[in-house]
Amino acid sequence: MLKSKFHRVATTVCAATAIAFGFAQTANADVDFGSPGEAVSLVIGYQPYYTESWSGVVNNGKQMWKKHLPEGSTAEFQIGLQGSVIVNAMTGEKQHIGYMGDMPAIASTFRNIQERGGTDIRIVAALGTSKQQCNIFLIRNDAPEFESGADAVKWMDGKITSAPHGACTDRFARLAFQKAGIEPARYLNQNIEVITTNFRAGKLDAAAIWEPTASKIVMSGIARRAASGEDFDALDGAFMVMLNDLISQRPDVHRGWLEAELDAQLFMADPANADEVAALAESQTEKIDREVLKHAMFGGWPANQGGGEVKVQLDFIVNDRVQSLLDDATAFLYSLPKKPAAEPSIRDGGVTDAMAREVLEARGLSSPLGVITAN
Repeated sequence: MLKSKFHRVATTVCAATAIAFGFAQTANADVDFGSPGEAVSLVIGYQPYYTESWSGVVNNGKQMWKKHLPEGSTAEFQIGLQGSVIVNAMTGEKQHIGYMGDMPAIASTFRNIQERGGTDIRIVAALGTSKQQCNIFLIRNDAPEFESGADAVKWMDGKITSAPHGACTDRFARLAFQKAGIEPARYLNQNIEVITTNFRAGKLDAAAIWEPTASKIVMSGIARRAASGEDFDALDGAFMVMLNDLISQRPDVHRGWLEAELDAQLFMADPANADEVAALAESQTEKIDREVLKHAMFGGWPANQGGGEVKVQLDFIVNDRVQSLLDDATAFLYSLPKKPAAEPSIRDGGVTDAMAREVLEARGLSSPLGVITAN
């Protein structure tokens, strides 16, 4: 029963995912990034509304990239509310580097080669991994109190649930439903705004959502936190992707941007910088209080609500933990009827983190760079 209903939902998810990532043909022209050593003008798509990718927020706010790119270079940061928006911009070669969650990052390495006229996008670094940044369940305020997050998910049997389908939240929700052995009455495809509105209106029992929106909803009293990936040993993650034209034409820029990313992750790893990280996020978002933003990245939650010690692990390269996440997420995308991932594992060359490894070794560092713990 669970499998059949989820198969029908998965078909709908794929249709929505196809629209989100944009399957229409686009005529692309190769971008000339100049010769090594020359000034370069970059456009970066990033997600200040996704906590796990905040190294982009730090790099932008503190302009760390200026130290590592040729003199006279420019970097324009453009906000994408979802990773799929950034993928579309990169497909049209309007953005050159992207910060995004695991699902759009993986899909970009496949779909653009096959469906969008040959734009080659590669995963070049890992921003971070967690079990409670994208993988979070919220429940309505009048729901019962639960002894564990797993019990909260069991309560969702026969209830009206929701998530942004095709995102990491979707993969997590399906995994949690399966492990709990339950079947919601409805599993709706809703964005953040609709989920918030429906919780307020009492039309939704539970939803899976990412940070910092999850903390904003809870701290505003609209819904309660109920569970996370901590309850189901489920990882989520964020990645940096880059046009292969930039990688191949400008190894100096490729390396320079990764040097700046390393600086940003090291800055985030230092607990003394928590207030400044929250302030930088506040300056690049709207209608989210600084204390909410700080709690999303650094604050703790009770264990029976999916709280855990590790908020984000700053991996930088595709280490074994990150590779396991990529393998699982790619297999999930391939399992969908329209297959946003064209193969059950990432294509050869889809992950190109050799330069990140060189940067890491040159600094005498190892992965992970650090762990942001709940306080």
